[in-house]
Amino acid sequence: MLAHQTKAHYVPLDSVRGLAALCVVVHHFVGSDPLAAALPHRAWIDVAFFHNSWLFVDLFFVLSGIVISMSYVQSEFSGFDFRTFTLRRIARIYPLHIVMLFAFLAFRLMRLTLTELDLLHFSTNETADLQVNNVYSFVANVFLLHAMGVLDYLSWNGPSWSISAEFYTYLVFGAVVVLSQRLGYIKLVYVFSAVLAVMGAALIIFVLKNETLDFQTNAFTRCFLGFFVGVLTLRFVSGKGRSVSPFVQSACQIGAAVVAIVLVSVVGFDERLSFVAPIVFGALLGSLMAFPERLLPRLLSVRPLVWLGKRSYSIYMTHALILVLIQYFARGVGTGRLQIVDNILPGLAASLLLAVFVAAVLVLSNLTYLWVEMPGSRFVLRLFNRRAVPAVVAAE
Repeated sequence: MLAHQTKAHYVPLDSVRGLAALCVVVHHFVGSDPLAAALPHRAWIDVAFFHNSWLFVDLFFVLSGIVISMSYVQSEFSGFDFRTFTLRRIARIYPLHIVMLFAFLAFRLMRLTLTELDLLHFSTNETADLQVNNVYSFVANVFLLHAMGVLDYLSWNGPSWSISAEFYTYLVFGAVVVLSQRLGYIKLVYVFSAVLAVMGAALIIFVLKNETLDFQTNAFTRCFLGFFVGVLTLRFVSGKGRSVSPFVQSACQIGAAVVAIVLVSVVGFDERLSFVAPIVFGALLGSLMAFPERLLPRLLSVRPLVWLGKRSYSIYMTHALILVLIQYFARGVGTGRLQIVDNILPGLAASLLLAVFVAAVLVLSNLTYLWVEMPGSRFVLRLFNRRAVPAVVAAE
């Protein structure tokens, strides 16, 4: 989110975030029950990897831990200010979150109006919708409380649950830095991070009794695990690896990438494997930072992936609304008409619809990045902070 002095590490990491966000977009398409009911055949890339791409949310958590700690521990530890840190976090996430929340509100009101006027030509379950998208859940979403145990269901802009979990994890991290700063010992940040990562895992397993990381209620525990593993990852790789041979460096990066892809592909067979994901993702991201001159970081630094990475937050936050519209479109067209397209080639209708969905998400995310994320961040910083602050960019 903030411009950093050490740019070499950020370009490939941002690109990884962009690719992961795109995988989450496809995941929600192939996992959509309304689309499965409307489409005659599955899309051509409707495979296990994308069905399990929910796991990339944990990569986001690990990556956030790396980026935030690099900014505020390695670079700004002695001058860390909790108020400025919190303001920057709010400026980064709130403008787009609020805009999308009200976009969903406008959509729900429009749908209610059309239903009352009997202008929708297919049935909708308004009662079930109002059970989750109501005033209580709206207020919880406004204050980013919806992943903190006050709701046991997804509501409004569903993917924003992870933003809720991250925001309050940021505050805990800020408190850790302040405490370590006042005690005058920077290594305490990593001691506390290790404790919090273990605590997150313990709460998930022994208190929440979850056997998988695929959950959104009380998701701050899931974020604790990933985020503070990210903080420890940065500590582990800092200043290491320069004497390792180029072959070993490349082998570490490619090996970690292969393990991550395989893990995502097979986690559906036993979701308890998801608990190793933060470590695997940490190894992948850590290897990219430790060996920035190898082929994989260079490939991740090509312009299209850099573009994608900068818009990753917008991609993640806007795609649910586009998906709802795609679902309505498919239901309105009907399975019979879609079958005509599939008669040309099985799966063609779903694959074309997926391509339209992804394209629409990229177009909208580019607009929200340029007109909501960036100016919104600057507006919040100017509004609440009269002191000079760095320009905000999408780097975290």
